[in-house]
Amino acid sequence: MRNILIFNILILTGCQYFQPKKETAEKVIARVGEKELLETNIQELLPANLSSNDSAVFVEKFVTDWVKKQLMISRAEGAIDFNEARIQKKVLDYQYALMVHELEQKYIDANLKEDVSDEEIASYYKEKSENFVLRQNLAKCVYFKVPSKAPNVWRLRRALRNYPRDTTEIWEYANEHAVKAFVEDSVWVKFDEVLIETPLKDVNDKGAFLKSNSSVEVSDEDYIYFIKIFEHKLIGEIAPLEFIKESVSDIIINKRKIALKKELEKKIYEEAEQTNAFEIYNN
Repeated sequence: MRNILIFNILILTGCQYFQPKKETAEKVIARVGEKELLETNIQELLPANLSSNDSAVFVEKFVTDWVKKQLMISRAEGAIDFNEARIQKKVLDYQYALMVHELEQKYIDANLKEDVSDEEIASYYKEKSENFVLRQNLAKCVYFKVPSKAPNVWRLRRALRNYPRDTTEIWEYANEHAVKAFVEDSVWVKFDEVLIETPLKDVNDKGAFLKSNSSVEVSDEDYIYFIKIFEHKLIGEIAPLEFIKESVSDIIINKRKIALKKELEKKIYEEAEQTNAFEIYNN
């Protein structure tokens, strides 16, 4: 394998990482036209504690990526008539956008209140409930996957019929024999995920299935599947608050971030206005 220095996988597109062809005693790692990737260009990027095999893999990929990048640049230069001034403006616009973003992020980090109360969540949900229409069916249920050869399956079957009176027997049987169980009967779950391992996964109209079934038992060659359904919400209905509470909290926090950005912009403008830091001329 080629004897090449260890260095990180980074796509080096800045001009400091390639030099015009010139007389030099430095080791050339790769060349594309007049551009060279030199040994000194990569020494600062050497990672520590890599094996020789890992080093060779990293180096080979890096060199290949660098060559591909330079070939694309060369082809673009030959195929497209670039407006240099426009490109420089885009570069500056991007640089300024990054600088503003860093300033905004610093202000947000210093001023953002991340605690969202249940009252705020409930109020936003009530006001914007039409934005939370379900795109999947939900259910509150319990689910058990039991080997077909498990003993005394009738115990689980009987206890589920009497649910919630026989919950102790259900949990005891599930702990002893079920290979998979979901027992959080007060939690909304995506119904597709409940059915995914069962013979019912290919049911076409799961909404109709939910409306017409409250207790289900199906089996295949290896397992018996028990599903007890207590509540359901169908596609097109408003999502229950419990199911989207975290998402609502995230929305509220994001709105606070947007408000802080506007607050910072207004604050800077007003400070500059008071100190005559800018002038607007009337034509």
